[in-house]
Amino acid sequence: MEREEDVKVGANKFSERHALGTGAQSDKLEYKEAPPAPLFEAGELKSWSFYRAGIAEFVATFLFLYITILTVMGVNRSPSKCSSVGIQGIAWSFGGMIFALVYCTAGISGGHINPAVTFGLFLARKLSLTRALFYIVMQCLGAICGAGVVKGFEGNARFEMYKGGANIVSHGYTKGDGLGAEIVGTFVLVYTVFSATDAKRKARDSHVPILAPLPIGFAVFLVHLATIPITGTGINPARSLGAAIVFNRDLAWNDQWIFWVGPFIGAALAAVYHQIVIRAIPFKSRP
Repeated sequence: MEREEDVKVGANKFSERHALGTGAQSDKLEYKEAPPAPLFEAGELKSWSFYRAGIAEFVATFLFLYITILTVMGVNRSPSKCSSVGIQGIAWSFGGMIFALVYCTAGISGGHINPAVTFGLFLARKLSLTRALFYIVMQCLGAICGAGVVKGFEGNARFEMYKGGANIVSHGYTKGDGLGAEIVGTFVLVYTVFSATDAKRKARDSHVPILAPLPIGFAVFLVHLATIPITGTGINPARSLGAAIVFNRDLAWNDQWIFWVGPFIGAALAAVYHQIVIRAIPFKSRP
């Protein structure tokens, strides 16, 4: 026979489980609105964590360009798309790398890996201007180095033959088409970033476990599927700049402005939409 003590231990050994979406909601995380980041924070420049975060952005963007541009070059070298990973494979390489790199660097730098993401978060007062500019510089340097390593592997002749993976507006589309595609594509990405990292949403939906890098990487994948035929999909000014600098032909520079103006507009729209419409921050009543 079981002793009374054993029964008590067994009864209390495991906490009561609730069905998903019902009683589990009673254990919601406590939510506190983070204060807005200052425009300029001099103390950051004396902190090792500030420079460590910049190095993390550099390395992440370097790896991002290395894997993705090498994938693009491999597809272009194949005699037919069927004998390579094709457009779907290119989209997966971009989305998959963002998933992996955001997961690796989120706890260090936030895992931006994209000046447009950094710009959008800056507009939402999630980071200071000092940190935003530092991140963008490190992201661009990392992208240049990543594309440069790919050129070293491929050789000058093949790299130039396949246009170095540079973003250009495809034949049959206008510059306006390309700009629109970059605006909407970046809006999708940055809106997903805001939603996946929203502390208020995490507290409210704590019963629904979501790994933030997953929807972000998947958004990148889907946008690439849609816009590779139009612009090769930029939605990341550092990616476009790195490939253009290493390729260094008029073909890449003629449309370069599209891959900066478009993503920055898309990021700004996503920031405004999330802060004003989704979060309704400017309209909250004050005591």
